[in-house]
Amino acid sequence: MSEPTPIRAETPWLIRISKHFASFTDEIISDLEAKKVKALGEEYSLIQCRNPLRLHGTDASHFIRWNLPLDHTWPCNPQKMEGFIEKAAQTLHDKFADKGLQGIFIGILDPSARDGYYKAMAANLRGRTLQIFGDEAKGFRAVEEQDATKPSLFCMVGKEGLFCGIQSPQASNGFYPGGTKFISQKADHTISRAGAKIAEALHYLPLHRPIPEEGGHWLELGACPGGMSSELLERGYEVTAIDRAPLDERLDKHRGLHFIKADVSEFEPSSRASFDALLCDMNGETRVALAQVIRLSKSLKPGGLVVFTLKTAGVESYVEINDHFKAALDQAVNGWLKLIAVTHLTYNRQEFTLFFERKRGAQPEKGGGQGPGGFW
Repeated sequence: MSEPTPIRAETPWLIRISKHFASFTDEIISDLEAKKVKALGEEYSLIQCRNPLRLHGTDASHFIRWNLPLDHTWPCNPQKMEGFIEKAAQTLHDKFADKGLQGIFIGILDPSARDGYYKAMAANLRGRTLQIFGDEAKGFRAVEEQDATKPSLFCMVGKEGLFCGIQSPQASNGFYPGGTKFISQKADHTISRAGAKIAEALHYLPLHRPIPEEGGHWLELGACPGGMSSELLERGYEVTAIDRAPLDERLDKHRGLHFIKADVSEFEPSSRASFDALLCDMNGETRVALAQVIRLSKSLKPGGLVVFTLKTAGVESYVEINDHFKAALDQAVNGWLKLIAVTHLTYNRQEFTLFFERKRGAQPEKGGGQGPGGFW
């Protein structure tokens, strides 16, 4: 992963902490060695951070869904400001036209707002800004075509005003302003909310590595009722799904699906099995679920992907969740898995989505014990 661009210590920051972890906000900001200036919207905080590098790689960082250094702020009530869009768009051009941007993306500070006013304002502001940039905008990239390591201008607008900054999508932890892409689900076509979770994860993953190619083979552990399997199948993947309970009948005879009705702990893939990715969203004790992931990851191709949901149900405090996270990470690393990213998705509750790669190189045979290479 690329290192975040060095930022002046006096630069204010916008950080997003999911409502599911809102009770930990003060502890998270304290761990950042930062000072909270004010809350913005339901999930955002404006902070003053003495050491911005603490936003990455600390106990607090995996709670921060998205972050942005603020190069320009305009505290106001846009709804009551005459000519707000025109004035804001002109200011964005005047301040940022010469910054070598790969794109301009504008979102809203309150994603839960139901009236759509600021969502429309964000779209209109971006449209007018691109018009003013004119020829300079011809080379701008679409949101998911951004180079994860190159600078973009992200802006957030809401009843508190306009907040803008330049940073790479990877350093901000999302291609979209505010984080990952929201996946809308239609009740009559949805098997479970987990389908949106893996869809969102696949929009996030290119921040760190390419997603598995279409036609790739996924192994899903604890697949019932089949929401994630359904989403993967619709994207052109082959899926081997394991669960004691049957999948939703809408998946019966679906092309590319291989369903094995069995307890995950009893499933043994053939010696010839070779998967491109492994997916685990199982409930239950993390240590037990992760042990099965490690055991079955021997059937992944070298460099194969693991997407694992770290559940924290029953783990109450900020300190306990961090201890839980560290224990899971230690277990995974000892099991020959390399962490490449961690985030909180829209459809995550009090849980995190972790992305691992199977380490390349020689590995101990099954039963070979624990050591620096891991255990099977």
